[in-house]
Amino acid sequence: MKGTRKQVRFEQLPTGYSALCRKFLPRPIRDRVDLENVTEIADAMAGHKLSKDQSDYFEMLCQLIENYEADNVPRAKVSGADALRHLLEVHGMSGADLSRLLGAHRTLGPMILRGERKLTVDHVRTLSEHFKVSAELFLAA
Repeated sequence: MKGTRKQVRFEQLPTGYSALCRKFLPRPIRDRVDLENVTEIADAMAGHKLSKDQSDYFEMLCQLIENYEADNVPRAKVSGADALRHLLEVHGMSGADLSRLLGAHRTLGPMILRGERKLTVDHVRTLSEHFKVSAELFLAA
């Protein structure tokens, strides 16, 4: 839909599922052009109050995008330590805050962040629950 076509605007999209499918029939994404087309529709819908049908359609488009990207877009490897540092930064937490979160001596958090100590299974479980992320995030090398 990119190129010479006008950009899709949310106001132009139908509210019913069948009508959305008539406007843009979703199908597996096979190449970059397909990805751009699906992304354009999804971008037009993102951030708006959606009808139930629009929400279902939007979720399907997002799943198609995720499936394509999982198979075709290289992902940067992020270590568990880097992920932890990022989460702490986003939440405005320090190494001392990490120590308190883990219920440990105040020096443990900074030691983990410097790579001097490893996370235990209990630490990973606590962090996963606190930050609402998969435990696998902290286990990446």
